[in-house]
Amino acid sequence: MNVKIQDIVDSRKIEAMLDKTVFDEKKFFDIIEKAKEKNGLSLEEVAVLIAAPREMSDYLFKASSWIRREIYGNRMVLFAPLYISSYCVNRCSYCGFQAQNQQPRTKLNPTRIKFETEALLDMGHKRLLLECGEDSVNNPMEYVLDAIKQIYGVKNSKGDSMRRVNVNIAAGSVEDYKRLTEAGIGTYNLFQETYHRPTYEKVHSHNTPKGDYERQLFAMNHAIEGGLGDLGMGVLYGLYDWRFEVLAIISHAQYLDGTFGVGPHAISFPRIQQANGVEFTPSYPVSDDDFLKIIAIIRMAIPYAGMVISTRENPAIRLRAFKIGISQTSAGSSTVPGGYTCPNKGKNMLKQFELHDGRSLDEITYELLMNGFIPSHCTACEFQGRMGKDFMPFAKSGNIKNFCQPNALITLKEYLLNYASDKTRKLGEEIIERELSLLPVSRISLTGEWLRRLEYGEKNYFYV
Repeated sequence: MNVKIQDIVDSRKIEAMLDKTVFDEKKFFDIIEKAKEKNGLSLEEVAVLIAAPREMSDYLFKASSWIRREIYGNRMVLFAPLYISSYCVNRCSYCGFQAQNQQPRTKLNPTRIKFETEALLDMGHKRLLLECGEDSVNNPMEYVLDAIKQIYGVKNSKGDSMRRVNVNIAAGSVEDYKRLTEAGIGTYNLFQETYHRPTYEKVHSHNTPKGDYERQLFAMNHAIEGGLGDLGMGVLYGLYDWRFEVLAIISHAQYLDGTFGVGPHAISFPRIQQANGVEFTPSYPVSDDDFLKIIAIIRMAIPYAGMVISTRENPAIRLRAFKIGISQTSAGSSTVPGGYTCPNKGKNMLKQFELHDGRSLDEITYELLMNGFIPSHCTACEFQGRMGKDFMPFAKSGNIKNFCQPNALITLKEYLLNYASDKTRKLGEEIIERELSLLPVSRISLTGEWLRRLEYGEKNYFYV
């Protein structure tokens, strides 16, 4: 397929659109009503939302919150990152793993990968995001594939194992993606960082692998060619004007959906955070208000996508983000290889970036329950074949909620029985009883049966 950059993101068109779009209140409300149809928005319509003054933000937030609940209900999927190596040959100006950072590097061997996985399982996690720097010598594809196999093979003292390994590693070849497909990964994540090419080339050294803008941009095409259907995208907000980035990532998502019939399974929302040994000041810092506006607009424009926020953000902004559109979040995280099992959680070790929510999985679970969410460790879509093209009809129609809600209750029950504190368990049981009664009649009996089987110690996992 002969693909041009402009097919994916037309920078001149986007910049012209931003220049000429003037806020129009009638159009604004018409677009909000259209967004509630859950069919997405055009770039021109998104430009109107971007141009809206701050006093209109509450209308965006209410609409995006409604759309999120219509599609995914009130469940919140939980995961943790697992960093296996901080070796990297790239020189990304903003990243703690950049090659010129002189702090000591860490690479986990199979034994330490096992211990880290056990530590996450003992918290109650059932899905993780494998991460490592790009280094063909220290982190070749064979190392990544061996780590995935190792992780899937680990069981903790309760007999639990990881059910979904998502991956966030450097752009690769079609052959690389075929091997990841064969390894049984969940979502393949790759962030463009910035779609603005001059900025991209400024913050990524041209003589490193990641310095190749086109390699990064076309990677999703190659991943689909390699058989990967669940794709995760993202922009690192702060590198360039967020208004441009929002239109660009929506353009990229629309291109993938229109070309391959597979839009992004997930979209992440990282903002630049500082890292030890790195001096980097973002040229386009994004305020909390604009950050929330970004989340709301993308939820309205790409309603079917899972939307992800990490522990880069502090608890207060995370909770606000949960309420307006986020459907997946990390919890109890470390950005240090070995950070879950080393005595001081890697305080003096090389981090990719600083975290601003250091709470445990149980503390975050309790907060979610208190705020009307169902904390979920569900991995049903992978086991039931609802992935890639097969996932899209469920998500786009909103029917996925009828699977998400029961499975969220089942996996919450499992967490409460095996890993929760007494306080969290008590609150969680009350919410399960209430939420069970709110399920579609066709789901209540089956879900209730499995909840009872969990209480009797059933271990053969079941999904609705």
